[in-house]
Amino acid sequence: MRIIARLDIKTKNLIKPIQLEGLRIVGNPNEYAKKYYEQGVDELILIDTVATLYGRNHLSKIIKETSKNVFIPITVSGGVRTIEDADQIFKSGADKISINTAAIDDPEIINKFVKKYGSQSIIISMDVKKINDNSWECYTHGGRERTGRNVEDWCREVESRGAGEVFVTSIDRDGTKKGLDIQLGKVISKNLEIPFIFGGGFKSEEEVLKIDFLGNSDGLAVGSAIHYDHTSIEKIKLKIT
Repeated sequence: MRIIARLDIKTKNLIKPIQLEGLRIVGNPNEYAKKYYEQGVDELILIDTVATLYGRNHLSKIIKETSKNVFIPITVSGGVRTIEDADQIFKSGADKISINTAAIDDPEIINKFVKKYGSQSIIISMDVKKINDNSWECYTHGGRERTGRNVEDWCREVESRGAGEVFVTSIDRDGTKKGLDIQLGKVISKNLEIPFIFGGGFKSEEEVLKIDFLGNSDGLAVGSAIHYDHTSIEKIKLKIT
């Protein structure tokens, strides 16, 4: 299983929202990226938390600086709407792009990105909320807008369009450190054959034992738990081995 550090960024600051709302400034994203790289993290996800809301992406400078100091895959999410947006991000040093709002608005964009960059470079982000005991709905615009799409159908569609991976975040658990939504993880696993990254609410290294059985979930996204030293990359990896 890959351990992936999730870095939520607003302008030049690493922040940590709770349930994708509000924020607390954590520090310099480049410093934390380097710290996690040195601790042995497998990948980084850099998320521009306000890019979609304001129709722009500000991460190019941060990506360039980060890629000078870390030599692991970097995924960038937030505000990717066009081929031109993607080109800029890849030229800045990213290895993958992750799209959510643009894909929901126009699913054909998934096919276009896959054709140009290859499926291995295209991740579909899904920010989801629990609607009832057995149903989750996808949200866009940083978890603010309902889409009416249930997560199962959307998983199957993005896979059919060639996406190489899916990144699922439970909005209900995000930043709460109350534990992963394992029921959601099971639903995703049943509806996908491609790998998926799972996150939202991770609280301790013990949880790795709970998600090991999710099959194609080969990526664990961690934010608050490592930002605030509730656990560490090393402790999480020890549980995997």
